[in-house]
Amino acid sequence: MDFNFNLKRTANASAWRVLPNRWDFVAFPLIICIIAMAAIGFHETLAPMSTLKTQAISLDPSNLPEYAMRTTLRMLAAMVASLIFTLAYGTLAAKSRRAGLVLVPILDILQSVPVLGYISFTVTFFLALFPGRVLGAELAAIFAIFTSQAWNMTFSFYQSLRTVPRDLDEVSRGFHLTSWQRFWKLEVPFSMPGLIWNMMMSMSGGWFFVVASEAITVGNRSITLPGIGAYLAQAIVEQNLHAIGWVILAMTVVILAYDQLLFRPLVAWADKFRMETTSSGDAPESWLLDLIRRTRLIHRLLVPLGWMFAKAARVPFRLPAIQGRRFQMPRIQKRSRVGDIAWAALVLAGTVYVVYRVFIYVRTGVSLDEVGHVLVLGLITLLRVVLLIALASVVWVPVGVLIGLRPALAEKIQPLAQFLAAFPANLLFPVFVIAIVRFRLNPDIWLSPLIVLGTQWYILFNVIAGATSYPNDYREAAKNFHIRGWQWWRQAILPGIFPYYVTGAITASGGAWNASIVAEFVQWGDTRVMAHGLGAYIAQSTEAGDYPKIIVGIAVMSLFVTLFNRLLWRPMYAYAEAKLRLD
Repeated sequence: MDFNFNLKRTANASAWRVLPNRWDFVAFPLIICIIAMAAIGFHETLAPMSTLKTQAISLDPSNLPEYAMRTTLRMLAAMVASLIFTLAYGTLAAKSRRAGLVLVPILDILQSVPVLGYISFTVTFFLALFPGRVLGAELAAIFAIFTSQAWNMTFSFYQSLRTVPRDLDEVSRGFHLTSWQRFWKLEVPFSMPGLIWNMMMSMSGGWFFVVASEAITVGNRSITLPGIGAYLAQAIVEQNLHAIGWVILAMTVVILAYDQLLFRPLVAWADKFRMETTSSGDAPESWLLDLIRRTRLIHRLLVPLGWMFAKAARVPFRLPAIQGRRFQMPRIQKRSRVGDIAWAALVLAGTVYVVYRVFIYVRTGVSLDEVGHVLVLGLITLLRVVLLIALASVVWVPVGVLIGLRPALAEKIQPLAQFLAAFPANLLFPVFVIAIVRFRLNPDIWLSPLIVLGTQWYILFNVIAGATSYPNDYREAAKNFHIRGWQWWRQAILPGIFPYYVTGAITASGGAWNASIVAEFVQWGDTRVMAHGLGAYIAQSTEAGDYPKIIVGIAVMSLFVTLFNRLLWRPMYAYAEAKLRLD
């Protein structure tokens, strides 16, 4: 009898553990709302293209919730695509020496190509993929947002893969882990804290170009998608300050929502990947992550998914194409040298062919004098970018270290930093245009702050990521040896965060070139203010639909960014990789 009673009680307990608890009833509505939002957004993308003409953008604030949902879904879709691109592209560039010689310069060029440049040439392609459907325009907008997110994340992941501590790498090789296992067990976890902070920056940076992605105008063709960006563009055209106020409120709500529902849980979860042997004083927390852990049914539903991912990470796949060899025989080295020469010749031939085709197309509409004029404009923009990046570094490196070394403070600052990073320069157009026109100020000087408005945060977020990843062991050692003041900055923290700072500076400078297109040519209603520079040249050419001039402007911008990275940032990055690794 007692045996049957115990068996029955055990069965009841097992059944009870499957039933939902009170935390499940709190979490289920959130999950259902997210699924419903995604389903509604996907359904609207399948509508005919004619609906975009019949449903004009209205400045009625009651439409903002729907517009905010559409914009958020586009940015999340672009973020997923950026993450997949980051893992694939960054790994290939870091693991394969020959691929890295090509992929890293290409990444420099890709981040230097402005969002308007991508839109000019990709919108027709995506519309042709799905003729007569909104889905084509949606993919064009998502791709434009993707181009404002992916490069920053890829540089961060590439930097992490190149600076994995040697002792951890030796341990993984000692356990005979395959390249697949080492990737998921060592390299991805090591890169996770910095990657998540750069995902935040990329998501916030996407707001900077959300107007260009949702209100697409190339020549005589205009496509407007429902969203916060299109709402803001319409408010600027109608000079409606009240509508701009509603945009700021809607942006604040959306940023707080994805901070609490996405990034705060990710930061708290990624804290377990910190490289240290002593525990930090304060660990980041997330109410949503705690809620999911307290649920009973949802937690049980997530366990099989986690088990599948863990099992997949342990599969002993071998990827010889990117698995490096530590020791090579002379014959193999000679063969490798021949392969390098053949690879370099192939890349050079492909580059020459592409340059030749571009030259043939451009020479029909652009003279040599025009090219010289564009080069001068590029030098003017270069001067602005260098000065602004230097000022941003002086300000935000100390602030980033202060925030990153204090998880409790970082938790409070995180939403504010995301909001400031997401604040589009377009919202300040009324202030700058009215002030410049009224006081007859010089646009070449007073429009410059708009360039650094959205790009300075790349430096801040990467420095925070570096300080967050700084081992607590090193902090304790510096404290025990009484290293303080400038000595602490010079010998302890600056070497530790330097690779992260270089990554942030590279993406900040590339983003500044991109932002120059928005900042050097501003409009408020019918009033236009223009500064001399390459960004204004590309903006005017895009508005006019002059493709030869667009190509020349993009080519010159790519040339300046690539040379700047190769002559300054890459040597600094190589120094950080060789001398300042935390191992």
